[in-house]
Amino acid sequence: MIFKKIIIMLAAPVLLAATVNAQESRQAKGIYEEIPGFKKTFDGESVEVIEFFSFYCGHCYEFEKAIPVIKGNFPKKIQWKNVPVYWGQGSSKPGEAYLLAEEAGKGEQMKKAIFEAFFIEKRDIGDIAVLESIGEKAGLGFDFSRRLRAGDKTKEANAALIMMQAYKIDETPTLVIAGNLKVNPHIVGHSIESFRDNAITIIKSILNR
Repeated sequence: MIFKKIIIMLAAPVLLAATVNAQESRQAKGIYEEIPGFKKTFDGESVEVIEFFSFYCGHCYEFEKAIPVIKGNFPKKIQWKNVPVYWGQGSSKPGEAYLLAEEAGKGEQMKKAIFEAFFIEKRDIGDIAVLESIGEKAGLGFDFSRRLRAGDKTKEANAALIMMQAYKIDETPTLVIAGNLKVNPHIVGHSIESFRDNAITIIKSILNR
């Protein structure tokens, strides 16, 4: 009887480990691409979502309205990280302005304002004077202007481009979910609504594990 009890006690951890491994190996639901060389990062409680976006990108501007919907489905369970990038002849300055504003606790306000300046007001967001006026309206003063002109965030903006290459990002917006699941509008027919719903499906499947 004692011998049987010992066998059961020894077997229980093995069974538990097998169950955990099975859960970890389960694939997330939804449509995505696994990024080679990157491992899943998930603590069981929350999910990190990295958004690569460009202030010159129309789909990124359109996607802004979808972000609160995604976050709203998972209150306090999403760690959303914004990574501003640019393509071709675009300027790093809008991204630098955003990073400075984010540091001052006004990142979301600045992000919205820069998008609106470009797509609604048709302003040159690569012009530092334009970005200074946007920052002033957001309550960012002389220090913001000084640091923007000094290029305090240029290194960080360049690091974002390197990060984009490492993750093999070839369009914006692109989300990297839980460390290695890459999704973009292209894989769902370039529909922002489908892109939003796909992201929700993936995140939900991860959090329900």
